Amino acid sequence: MVNAPVRVRFCPSPTGNPHVGLVRTALFNWAFARHHGGTFVFRIEDTDAARDSEESYAQLLDSLRWLGFTWDEGPEVGGPHAPYRQSERMDIYADVAKKLKDGGYAYDCYCTTEELDARRDAARAAGKPSGYDGTCRELSADQVAAYQAEGRSSIVRFRMPDETITFTDLVRGELSFTPENVPDFGIVRANGAPLYTLVNPVDDALMEITHVLRGEDLLSSTPRQIALYGALIELGIAKAVPSFGHLPYVMGEGNKKLSKRDPESSLNLYRERGFLPEGLLNYLSLLGWSFSKDQDVFSIEEMVAKFDIPEVNANPARFDLKKCESINGDHIRMLDVKAFAEACTPWLRAPHAPWAPEAFDQAAWEAIAPHAQTRLAVLSDITANVDFLFLDEPVEDQPSWDKAMKGEPAALLTTARANLEAADWSDPEALKQAVLTAGEAHGLKLGKAQAPVRVAVTGRTVGLPLFESLEILGKDKSLSRIDAA
Repeated sequence: MVNAPVRVRFCPSPTGNPHVGLVRTALFNWAFARHHGGTFVFRIEDTDAARDSEESYAQLLDSLRWLGFTWDEGPEVGGPHAPYRQSERMDIYADVAKKLKDGGYAYDCYCTTEELDARRDAARAAGKPSGYDGTCRELSADQVAAYQAEGRSSIVRFRMPDETITFTDLVRGELSFTPENVPDFGIVRANGAPLYTLVNPVDDALMEITHVLRGEDLLSSTPRQIALYGALIELGIAKAVPSFGHLPYVMGEGNKKLSKRDPESSLNLYRERGFLPEGLLNYLSLLGWSFSKDQDVFSIEEMVAKFDIPEVNANPARFDLKKCESINGDHIRMLDVKAFAEACTPWLRAPHAPWAPEAFDQAAWEAIAPHAQTRLAVLSDITANVDFLFLDEPVEDQPSWDKAMKGEPAALLTTARANLEAADWSDPEALKQAVLTAGEAHGLKLGKAQAPVRVAVTGRTVGLPLFESLEILGKDKSLSRIDAA
């Protein structure tokens, strides 16, 4: 049972093209908020000036809009906890860091990188935990003065409590972390720049986030954040520790975690190929969650009505591109024909379309659209499926030609042409009968008989329903192509 009001956040960094794992995280947060009538906060974590960019920031916003997500607080929307870009909140982090130091929850650490590395290596060699060993935890004023006299710089480290931290993960159940496995950690760099370990929980605290739903890769940082929350609560900065839920890994080929380097992880790939947002989100929702045992195609509204975090599976989820395409194809068929025809528009124009703009025949497109809708997995496939209608000659696919034109196809094509010449071209069934009869005359079943006709007219062995295609292309063009073949 979730106590209202629910406040969740999605807080990506603007560092390149969004990937599907990030989208899955956004989806689960958004659906959880909508299911419980809560607030979805969109926050930008852009404190890494070397990696963040305005281009990526704009791309993030565009991607969320394309997917159909709306946010209740965040960039371009505003809200009571603005600003929602971390780069605009630096004074807040500096103030919190000072309060943590003044309250004894954090301290300056003067250890050099070389010293840290040497002590880690020694700890590993002794079979001990290799985290920070607390050297600077209780420095005297004389020791601090000596380090400063050497010209050493310092970072700010948070002082972890010497006790086991236990919490109940919404996905994984009760988890415990012992002190030796969660050492003191840095929260501010030597140059004064705040680290993720500080800014993320501080923002969550100030924005009153109630549920932190994020990837499993961040699980190890959770006990640190819980300890930091304890300090923030004692300082009057935070009200409560949020509930945490860590979403399962998304695995790619070779049973490895899907990474940004994997082509199938790129959100842009799915937009360019013509996935519907509804289809892509439907599939991504199944990566760790299930709508029901016997249904895996559903609307976003149906998902929101059923979705809840305790029902998420902790086991890794494998990304299956074929399944993703199949579900997207189901969503394409759920569109009304007019919406489908409009959705295909970008792939019927330059630069995708190989025909001249004036060659496009709107009436032919509207006639073929219902037949194309039953066959597509992604919208970009429409170009190759209908190009035979708008080109002077079909695109000749050599493997298709070699496959369909084995033996002596000329005799069959001659017979089929004669039958088609006499057929009723307003009736696809009559055209089918003409080719069927031609096949029988040459000892061939319909499948073998229609293949040479299809390749002659469309250039390919696979495509839209043949006889409806012949009708829409028209008698003169169809017979002319058969003659040429």
